[in-house]
Amino acid sequence: MLASAIITATLATACASTPADLSSTPPDTQPSAASSIAPDVITISSADVPMPEPQPASPMTGGPQRIVSLATGVGETLAALGVADRVVGRDETSNVPQIADAPVVTKAHAASAERVLATNPDLVIIDAATSPSEVITQLRDSGVTVVEVPEAWTLDDIAPRTQAVADAAGVPTAVADAVIAEATAAAAPSSSASGTRPRVAFLYLRGTSAIYLVGGRGSGADALIAAAGGTDAGADAGLAAFVPLTAESVAMLNPDVILVMTKGLESVGGIDGLVALPGVAQTTAGRDRRVIAVDDTLLLSFGPRTGRLVDQLASAIGRLAP
Repeated sequence: MLASAIITATLATACASTPADLSSTPPDTQPSAASSIAPDVITISSADVPMPEPQPASPMTGGPQRIVSLATGVGETLAALGVADRVVGRDETSNVPQIADAPVVTKAHAASAERVLATNPDLVIIDAATSPSEVITQLRDSGVTVVEVPEAWTLDDIAPRTQAVADAAGVPTAVADAVIAEATAAAAPSSSASGTRPRVAFLYLRGTSAIYLVGGRGSGADALIAAAGGTDAGADAGLAAFVPLTAESVAMLNPDVILVMTKGLESVGGIDGLVALPGVAQTTAGRDRRVIAVDDTLLLSFGPRTGRLVDQLASAIGRLAP
């Protein structure tokens, strides 16, 4: 779902006017240092950011008993709310042990009506990025209750999204409040030795599809980077959520640290392939190989693990840009 949303945003960006400063641009408690990608990449995996203990939920009488989550990362929220045993289907971005037995009902980010209906659901949760629209129509026409919850791209979005999921699942507000508190609790990041906030650039990479983007305002990563004590280089430059990566754009940003998703880094051939992308080697981060790779299903989920993820990011940024 995330990838399809980003690709949609990319197409929209391509049709929009270019920001002024790019107008000439041509068309444990710390992250593990061990990585299958490269030893000098700090990786943050799902295992490094465990789920909080599920709340002892007391769902209202008559609440849905068979839930399919098609909204990005919402399966994790359902597990944290204490109703993991009611999740009978999930999208591929919801990947935690508590719901591992529920089948994945999406393929290449697209939902399958046949797979969803085969689970005999009484509730399907979607968000604005759930696709294709024909499948959503088919599910509604079948008589299944379909509830759309808000997307989340900032820490402030976690509360309304979590509450909407709790309401749909029949979980009391007090339980939702406890999950929200856990999801948004993060230790205040320590300042760098120089007292400045390191500049971090989020690169969305899908080498197999020739998609190379720089994150800016509204990418989701900008909120996480700020909460972790950094400055999102793209947002600081006034870039839109996702713009094409060019030699000029990334060199202009000159980040101290580069943030990527794990599969994205793998898709370009690891850190050597990343540094070979246009302009990356000319940045401080590229020259010094300062890279943080976060599990794809974790980075932009804005779910119950977000507070713990921010702590991990703060630690990683502090280690790479002291």
